[in-house]
Amino acid sequence: MDELRSRLDLYHTQGVGPVLFNRLIEQAGSARAVFEIVASDPASLGVSDVILSHLKDPPYALGEQVLEWAEQEKNTLLTADHPDYPLLLKEIHDAPPVLFVHGNSALLQSHQLAIVGSRNPTSGGLDTASRFAEHLSSCGLTITSGLALGVDTAAHQGALQANCGTIGVMGTGIDRIYPARNHKLAHEMVEKGGALVSELPMGAGPAKENFPRRNRIISGMSLGTLVVEAAKRSGSLITARLASEQGREVFAIPGSIHNPLARGCHSLIRQGAKLVETAEDIIEELGQLAAVSMTNISQQKSEFDAPTLDNDYQLVLTCLGFEPTAIDTVVTRSGLTADAVSSMLLVLELQGCIQTHSGGFYSRKN
Repeated sequence: MDELRSRLDLYHTQGVGPVLFNRLIEQAGSARAVFEIVASDPASLGVSDVILSHLKDPPYALGEQVLEWAEQEKNTLLTADHPDYPLLLKEIHDAPPVLFVHGNSALLQSHQLAIVGSRNPTSGGLDTASRFAEHLSSCGLTITSGLALGVDTAAHQGALQANCGTIGVMGTGIDRIYPARNHKLAHEMVEKGGALVSELPMGAGPAKENFPRRNRIISGMSLGTLVVEAAKRSGSLITARLASEQGREVFAIPGSIHNPLARGCHSLIRQGAKLVETAEDIIEELGQLAAVSMTNISQQKSEFDAPTLDNDYQLVLTCLGFEPTAIDTVVTRSGLTADAVSSMLLVLELQGCIQTHSGGFYSRKN
């Protein structure tokens, strides 16, 4: 308890961020030793006089509040020496000193895939995120996202559809659900075996600078990051960049050249991200690492053998023959936009209703 309390005091000390926190722990051997050095040989720590003054008088009361919070049901406080602290996250240079977890903290040790994307996606983007999340959850990957509106929400909901736990990494304190519209979703995630995670102090609000900081945790805990839809300048691309810098896989779903939300994904693909058309594309890359296999995928496909399709999907399907058909032909025959057709073709392929051919052609399966 003495070491945990010292870590909390160091964590709450003004001016001590993750990088400095980790450096001081490594240098001194423990958080308790850091404060002993502050009292005996402060100059050896190599910090500024301002930070040193804060270290001499840390906010002890905040640590007490955290310990009281951790005693409540479903709450867990993770430091780097806790068995549930994510192993992959430990590898990054700015690993969070403390993680506040509400829900199933053991889930953080599972093999995770991050799914991120636009807060204002197309309907096709929402459907794609949900179905990929549902399918991949059923195959053994834990879906991790940021609890934001749009693609994040769809990814969490897809995992819940598969009756699997999903992890939401928050850009606020663990006691502040943001956006408020996702309060019900957050509760359902916890009730169904998932977890909410934050590194921010309790009470922290949705400040703009907190979300890029949150994104490094999403990518850092995951084997790979899948970007569904993203504009050329978006938080999702920040997550993808962080994933690449952390040595993780980056996946991107292509879309119509006329869809502004496909441009971020196309940019990632040009930079080396793996182009994803089906769940198999992800499993091929992560299967051995995540202990999931193509057999799992095949077993799950039976659920899509006879999908229930709404009118627009039925229309697109009827516009395809068993011979390869160009997407432009489907657009002309259906009267739908190229963006809508492109998204629906991707979903139909994931459901096993159609297959792709080289040159951007599609056909119905027998």
